[in-house]
Parts: sequence; structure tokens; C-alpha cells
Amino acid sequence: MTIDILAGKQNRDGGWPYVRGASWTEPTVYSVLAMLAAGETERAGRGLGWILRTGRPDGGFPPHPGVEESTWVTALVALAPPERLGVAAHERAIRWLLATTGKESTAIYRLREWLLGNVRPAEDEFAGWPWFPDTAAWVGPTSLAILALEKENRRRPSAEIARRVEQGRGFLMNRMCREGGWNHGSVRALGYESHPYPETTGMALAALGGVDTPEVRRSIDVARRFLAECRSADALNWLRLGLLAHGGMPAGYCRPKAVECRAIHEMSLDVLVGEAQKGRNILWN
Repeated sequence: MTIDILAGKQNRDGGWPYVRGASWTEPTVYSVLAMLAAGETERAGRGLGWILRTGRPDGGFPPHPGVEESTWVTALVALAPPERLGVAAHERAIRWLLATTGKESTAIYRLREWLLGNVRPAEDEFAGWPWFPDTAAWVGPTSLAILALEKENRRRPSAEIARRVEQGRGFLMNRMCREGGWNHGSVRALGYESHPYPETTGMALAALGGVDTPEVRRSIDVARRFLAECRSADALNWLRLGLLAHGGMPAGYCRPKAVECRAIHEMSLDVLVGEAQKGRNILWN
């Protein structure tokens, strides 16, 4: 059973590695969410203790204790139930997300570009989230931040959070590939049209749950095509989560047996997909 394998991979410090070795924030958060979904509260509590010990003074979280900067993984931490993480830590993580934006959306950057006479691309109209502060926004971290903020907004409605979620969703819609789906960032790179990737398409669809437009429906078709062809565990996990956010997966779909979840975050997400299919989606509720 996958949850037993995850339990056996937990480090003595309470965290989880990507495969083996030192604990990292990303696999630890996903493992904690999987443990909570499976009712393994003791192991989840130890993981949450590890996460809290890595928190930064600005309210965010680093990808590893050795990194002295808050990054995108703060969105993952904010997905943990506040009653488990701690209300104060949860609120600080939410505030960090609200205060963070891609560099191209900051007033200083826009002023600099205006002074240089550079035309601002239409896709920069909406603000997303970066992997690291003071860098450009990307589809992956933007999708995760939207999931965290939308979950918080359902728990405790806030006009400020709702506005930021809409900004992030606008960012995703502006970066949708012409054929549907999403690449990692720009619609055009080095003068060429970008083509969608499975993982980022699934992540963006998950973040756009409840949004029904012709463009989103076209992206759902792209995701279904990827689902039939893709052999990456991480991508299949996110494709399934993305499709579940829009009504479900194709009838009779089963993950190919040849696709194995080897990394900790892959196994954890696979558990979360299974729970979501049963109506218990910890990424949303």
C-alpha cells in the first residue's frame, strides 16, 4: 500500500526526501497532505513539526532548511489545514502569498520598461507568482498559489484574496497556448509558438476549477489527450487532478501499470488523486 511505503520513507527529523537522504519541503508537504487524507495524523504531525521549524521571519517557507529565502513552496504549506499547521503560521503564509508577485508586475519594473521605451506584452497584464522572489512569474507556482488562496477564500471569504485569485487566473488565461493547455511560461518563446506540456496543463486546470470558457474547454480536451499518451507519473497526477476539477476523468480510465510513482511527491500526489476521486479532495477542502 502506497501510504505504508510513504510512512517507511519518513526521516527521523519528521520530514521526507524526494527519494532518499535529506528532507525537503515539497515532498514533506505532499506527504503530510497524503497522511492527513489517509488518517495518519501522528506521522503528519511530525512532518508539520519539521515544516514549522523551517519557517522564515517573513512568513514564507524555503525549499530546504539550508536556503535562507522564502519561495514558491509557501503555497504548498498554505494548503495544509490551518488547524493542523497552526492558525498563526497559516495566516503568515497566506500574507506572504498575497504580497508576492512576478517581477514583471512590479511598479519599479514597469516604470523601467516604460522609460526604456519597451512595449509591455499583453500577457503581462495580470500578475502571477514566481518560483523565487524578484523573478518572473510562471505557470507552476501561479497554479499552486491560486489553489492555496482559493482554498483559504472558501474557508474564510475575503475580497482581497478573491481579487488576487482573479489576477492569478487572468495570468493563466493569458498564457494559455494557442492550441489549448499550458507551457511553463510565455505563450511565445524566442519568437516561436509555445506548445503545452502535460504537467503544467494539469496544474493550470486544477487552479481554474469552476471556470468554464471555450478556451478552458479546449484545454480540457488537450489534457484528456495527454492523459491517454503521457507516461510521466508527476504529469499524470496533475492531469487527473486538473480534470477532476472540471467534472472528472474519461469513463473507465485507469493509470497505466507501466507508470510507476518512484519519488515521494509522486506517490503522495497519487494518494491525493485517489482520495479526490472518492470526494475527499484536501487540495480544495
